[in-house]
Amino acid sequence: MVHLDTNPSVIEWSNEEIVIPYLSPVDNRWHRYFPDFFVRVRNKLGMLEGMILEVKPKNQAKPPEKKSKITRRYINEVMTWGVNEAKWKAASEYCKTRQWKFQVITEDDLGI
Repeated sequence: MVHLDTNPSVIEWSNEEIVIPYLSPVDNRWHRYFPDFFVRVRNKLGMLEGMILEVKPKNQAKPPEKKSKITRRYINEVMTWGVNEAKWKAASEYCKTRQWKFQVITEDDLGI
């Protein structure tokens, strides 16, 4: 958040204020997704751009590795990935209709 406050390109930002409906593959029901950040920036050409940013640990930003033994933990990882993927697909569509960008950011992107 400090980066958003101190970046001169950032015009405005908000935290978890946008609501995006998505269909969960776990229970096949509609849920509400609250992305971490909405950011409006002025790009290098001086144009305003909107973007939604989601911050996730690196291990949740990619599909789980297939295991030879199906454990409770592996099942939870698969379900978490499925829900995240459904959220991000809905967010991508939401952004596409508004000509915004959607990005998932991990600790690698933040330099942590």
